[in-house]
Amino acid sequence: MTDLAEAADAVTVGSPKLRDLIADIGAGAIGRDERDELPFKVIDAVKRARLGALRLPVEHGGGGATLVELYEVFIELSAADSNVAHILRSHFGIVESLLLADRPEDQRWLDLVARGDLIGGVAAEPESKAGAIAESFSTAITETPEGLRLNGTKHYTTGALYMDWLTVGATDVDGSKARLIIPTDRDGLVRHNDWDGFGQRFTASGTTTFDNVAVYPGDYVPAPVTPRYPSTFFHIQLSAMIAGILRRVTSDAVDQVRNKKRAFYHATAEVPADDPILHYSVGLLASQAFAAEAMVGAAAAALQEAYAAHGTPEEDELSLRASLLNAKAKVVIDELANRAASEIFDVGGGSLTHRSAHLDRHWRNIRTIAAHNPKTLKAVAVGNYHVNGTPLPNQGFF
Repeated sequence: MTDLAEAADAVTVGSPKLRDLIADIGAGAIGRDERDELPFKVIDAVKRARLGALRLPVEHGGGGATLVELYEVFIELSAADSNVAHILRSHFGIVESLLLADRPEDQRWLDLVARGDLIGGVAAEPESKAGAIAESFSTAITETPEGLRLNGTKHYTTGALYMDWLTVGATDVDGSKARLIIPTDRDGLVRHNDWDGFGQRFTASGTTTFDNVAVYPGDYVPAPVTPRYPSTFFHIQLSAMIAGILRRVTSDAVDQVRNKKRAFYHATAEVPADDPILHYSVGLLASQAFAAEAMVGAAAAALQEAYAAHGTPEEDELSLRASLLNAKAKVVIDELANRAASEIFDVGGGSLTHRSAHLDRHWRNIRTIAAHNPKTLKAVAVGNYHVNGTPLPNQGFF
């Protein structure tokens, strides 16, 4: 865990320190992909920079970022390495709920965030429906002669391998739902690196198990203060990650055209950088990246308005609007992103399919992120809303 005395001031949006951090993350991304290297060193740098405190007010040791600025940073991080952005996803969601609650009893957790610690979330269980808020958990706390103990299995625990603390949903000894925050170095807590997806390979999105993990009274925390459409925050993060990958697709395409020496024998220009056909390909990719970022920005601005209205009569209407814009953005972004990650190969032909080019990672990562919630479900919900006025679901990434 991060030592506050050794930590520098938290990074702020637009600062040279943040730009340098993201540049360093991006510079090492291909090497990590090539070596199958988990980004522990990168996450250590994130903690030292206190990037996880980006949303905290400056007077409380944070970076003072707005919600819109947070998503912009997510796009930049994902352009550098979408694995890193994804690892941090649950942390920022937990911080957001703590800030929204504004409860004195939560200040101890915000103090940990201010010093650089990362708090992950492990909620989903193998038998639960995807995206659902569980009514009960098989992961349970029991009374034993040695004290309270936690046992169970969580899956899709993205980023848990790199976290200092984990928020855990469990069934308490009396059968009620409980929420704990426990340190990841506690005996019996095992974070398995068993994620075998073809994309987002270093996010450790696998399994976390609890085998007679000690539970103490101080581990219990109040239920989060949940805004309307609580999953909208997390889903805009996913779209921001895809938008960031599209930004990287564009820059990779530009590099390929600029550095390409051989033209096709039937090309319209002797130098690839002068070929209008390649200009078209790059222009199309750049335009798609811009469209994705603009849609993420619109959804983020709507969510910021909804969060600002939390607890007011306007909250429901504004939250529904944010959820609707988020859903519409996903339907379009997923479609154009998967196409763009394939169209990048049009700028260079067969040589770009070499494994050493590492361009296949863009499609693999986009496809994996997009699979979190099929765009078909989003399109159906959006259509039903416009035709019949049916509100969107209030969970499950809406």
